[in-house]
Amino acid sequence: MIQDGQCLILKRSDRVRTMKELWAGVSGIIEGNEDPLYRAKKEILEETGITENQITLVRAASQMSIDSPQYANHEWLIFPFLFSVDKPKIRLNWENSEYRWISPSDMTKFQTVPSLEKVLASLL
Repeated sequence: MIQDGQCLILKRSDRVRTMKELWAGVSGIIEGNEDPLYRAKKEILEETGITENQITLVRAASQMSIDSPQYANHEWLIFPFLFSVDKPKIRLNWENSEYRWISPSDMTKFQTVPSLEKVLASLL
């Protein structure tokens, strides 16, 4: 998610099952035959409180596979979307403990989930 050239990153809480306390974008798991764009909008609402009418899809990138450092022989299938938003009020749920708006060039200063910089680069 972007606002005025800044990217929203979320710090995953210590209560989630994977990637605890790493910085990430909004993320989730597709259930059944869900459309990835539908799931992305649902996760944005759940994790930030930002509603669908407050976001605009800027770009969708090709899906990509990312190796999981936590599970042997496991890959995450990523469906990257970039949304813009204008001065939202962020209300985090239990999955994340804090958030920041940062310049994309500052991403390397944070301990992030694997390949977050690569996913972001595919969208910018």
